[in-house]
Amino acid sequence: MKVFHLHSTHSASRRTHDLRHTGNTLAAQSGASLADLKARMGHDSDRAALIYQHATRDADQKIADALSARVKAERKKAKKKPKRGDDDGSAGVLVPAG
Repeated sequence: MKVFHLHSTHSASRRTHDLRHTGNTLAAQSGASLADLKARMGHDSDRAALIYQHATRDADQKIADALSARVKAERKKAKKKPKRGDDDGSAGVLVPAG
């Protein structure tokens, strides 16, 4: 276990800021909304909270990749599914009335 010794006010201030930044970054990565981050930080400004949402870009890419993989898997599964003989494929197709 690492032990940190704080020898000056500057060190204590720096350490507190680091912990605050880490906590807000982890909150943003966990899906905290802009309003949630503002409340955690005690800020009224969106600008301050947006700083922490930059960390969610990596999470967004992972989510997009996972969704893409799932869609590909479902499409592959649908291609393998045997078609019923009585299905003309028109289910769900919009046809003009009249």
